[in-house]
Amino acid sequence: MAWQHVDDLPLQETIREVVKAQGIIELYPPQQEALPLVMEGHNVVLSVPTASGKSLVAYLAILDAALRGKKSLYIVPLRALASEKWEDLQPFRDLGVRVGISTGDLDQASSHLAGYDIVICTSEKADSLLRHGAGWLSDVEIVVADEIHLVNDYSRGPTLEMVLTRLRVMNPHLQVIALSATIRNADAIATWLQARLVQSDWRPVPLKEGVFYRDTIYFLDGTEKTVAGKGATESLVTDILEDGGQALVFVNSRRSAQRYAHKLMEAVDIFLDSERAALRQAAEDMRSPDDATVIAQKLAECLEHGVAFHHAGLLHRHRTLIESLFRQRILKCIVATPTLAAGVNTPARRVVMQHIYRYSGEAGCMVPIPLMEVKQAMGRAGRPGYDEVGEAVLLAKSREEKHRLMEEYLRGEVEPVYSKLGSEPALRIHLLALIATNFAVTRDEILEFLGRTFAAHQAGTVPQDTVEDILLFLEENGFIARSGIWKATLFGQKASSLYLDPLSALKMREALEAGRGSDFGYLHAVCATPDMRCLYLAKRDQWVEEKLEQEKLLLTPPLPMSPDYEWFLAEVKTAALLHDWIEEKHEDAIVQRYNVGPGDIRSKVEIAEWLLHAMRELARQFDFEAVTPLTNLIMRVTYGCREELLNLVQLRGIGRVRARALYNAGFRSVNDLRGVSIERLARVPHIGTVIARSIKEQVE
Repeated sequence: MAWQHVDDLPLQETIREVVKAQGIIELYPPQQEALPLVMEGHNVVLSVPTASGKSLVAYLAILDAALRGKKSLYIVPLRALASEKWEDLQPFRDLGVRVGISTGDLDQASSHLAGYDIVICTSEKADSLLRHGAGWLSDVEIVVADEIHLVNDYSRGPTLEMVLTRLRVMNPHLQVIALSATIRNADAIATWLQARLVQSDWRPVPLKEGVFYRDTIYFLDGTEKTVAGKGATESLVTDILEDGGQALVFVNSRRSAQRYAHKLMEAVDIFLDSERAALRQAAEDMRSPDDATVIAQKLAECLEHGVAFHHAGLLHRHRTLIESLFRQRILKCIVATPTLAAGVNTPARRVVMQHIYRYSGEAGCMVPIPLMEVKQAMGRAGRPGYDEVGEAVLLAKSREEKHRLMEEYLRGEVEPVYSKLGSEPALRIHLLALIATNFAVTRDEILEFLGRTFAAHQAGTVPQDTVEDILLFLEENGFIARSGIWKATLFGQKASSLYLDPLSALKMREALEAGRGSDFGYLHAVCATPDMRCLYLAKRDQWVEEKLEQEKLLLTPPLPMSPDYEWFLAEVKTAALLHDWIEEKHEDAIVQRYNVGPGDIRSKVEIAEWLLHAMRELARQFDFEAVTPLTNLIMRVTYGCREELLNLVQLRGIGRVRARALYNAGFRSVNDLRGVSIERLARVPHIGTVIARSIKEQVE
């Protein structure tokens, strides 16, 4: 069966019309091959390059299912991708299709999701829903696993693998549609999922890969292109801008991203015309008082010249704005770390890979960037509908390096993917969840379930010794008890439902049993858990040991000669960052002292909120007197302020900077703002007329 056009598809006419209204008339070859299999109900693994139409295959399947009364779950690795998928499906709302999205609240069942035909969520949220016994999951008939190759990822892979395994055990007739970048062993994933494999290198915009050396791009197809100018990166960027395209430059560090973006400002600026007003407005938005850091100022300056830097240290809203301006073709060039390549859709006519090495904290030296990651970044070259061809270029400093890049990176095969579920930390978390949800409560049931995972499929066996060790650990530490079958204790149930690593729950219990703590003591307790990604300890951080003498901790520190002592200092350093945050230290001071970005601060804050919330819930069992101070601390961490501002910061548009300005002007609470004129409020620093009107509307 060959469906070459949208009109050929056996779908309701209403779906076809919405798709055609988006300009999609003809199907791409991979879509032509995959759609008949999907529509017949087969499990399918679709492994094709970026922008080759994977998502449309999944969309059509779940939309058709929705109009036939079937429920679907769409699992993505990132919150940003969940938002992107939700936006993509909004045009179908008029057909009566109800699309829901859920990416947070990992300790809630989110029962409202039962009312949606399609639910989009992260793998962590899907796992949380399983832990909370969301009954509607048994009604799911199609699950889409986006970026299935991320089973190879140590942080996200085990959760995705467990979710898919549990859903397939719950519903043997579940249809799985797995989407992937091109990987070497996609057949292994297909065999595990009992799926048909559709694999292709076809792209809607042909990709030319090459190496730039001494003013010439040497393409893999044997052609060459001379690009002369001042500096390799600047020349490659301005050359493509002259042709009306856009450029993505990938570098290996945040500092490099900011430095190269600044260097490119003057060169890119000459290509701006009608976009200047939009860029000036975007830059002004970045200078908000509550986000006004040095990094935001530098980014705003770059934006005004048509270029931006992009990395995980930026605020989420700033990254989103950059991506949006680039997709609208207003922004001409982004200099980014490879994290952008794994995020939302941001194609460009030319991708420049400035570096193929980056620093590894674990190795303590520069290591090669994995080929799969390089290929994913290079795959961003070529924008359908705008570019006839995309170009991905690596930079070489010598003839020898040029040859090596050609052979190892352009002609080389990407790495195969391997399950990461076999690690003890991953199994520890998920074994407790299996028992706490009564999904597998005997040794045989646990081993039988694990035998259905991708890890067992690849290894040909289940790590029984590791399983035994973990069960013993969980029993000895009071998470589970055995009376014929394994049962989770109240402590085990709570730890699993709060989505905690059992080791994190143990640390929190130890801290709570130590007695009433200070704010810093509680912050250190959550930073001492494996669920908090602590800051690295730098040579200049001698002050951290001095901090120990000033603060009372709830957890006993290791001996200074212990191999764990440096990790302990890293925990204290992370707690100190959070303490500076709630003491209203200026963000620039925090950025400077801890060598982080504003986005890193928000990331630590978000994790701390979750962990403090979990600790408060455990306090109801182990130290009820800690509930109130932990509640206040959660609010302070959320808003980044001292306790006296908690009333003011709850006003919309009032962050910690504006709240402090109001407080210093004599307005100590919301009640103090009632009856005050807009003119008087507008005179308060950082407020202005617009915010003053907003305050007036809210309080009166």
